[in-house]
Amino acid sequence: MQVLNFYSTIFADELKRGRKTATIRLGDKSHKYRKNQLVLITIGYQYSPRERIFEAVIDNVEVMKISELSPRDIKHDNPEFRRHEELIHFLEQIYGRSVSTNDTVTVVRFSQIVDKPTGMTEAIKGFGGAQN
Repeated sequence: MQVLNFYSTIFADELKRGRKTATIRLGDKSHKYRKNQLVLITIGYQYSPRERIFEAVIDNVEVMKISELSPRDIKHDNPEFRRHEELIHFLEQIYGRSVSTNDTVTVVRFSQIVDKPTGMTEAIKGFGGAQN
């Protein structure tokens, strides 16, 4: 199983509450992550213990320039950010190099896998909607 790791522990709560549903990674990572791929979401630093947060499925992988990101794309990565400048500053801290709006990023959108999603059982049985 592929691991989608986050270094910053500030994201643990956002991930667990479902507020962080994407990650923006510097460079083209489309060879590494694919739609419908099962991943393990973890938090921690390389060569250190990591915390298992949850399993997820990748919903979408999109490669684009930072300038092409929408405020919504940025918000799904970090609920506190909306502007390109905020994201660029954050990426510079993580990657330890300067980043510009012309840099390529990969947006990986994911959904947590839960044992019994709220409302799923009723939807499968046909309650509250059209029945087969």
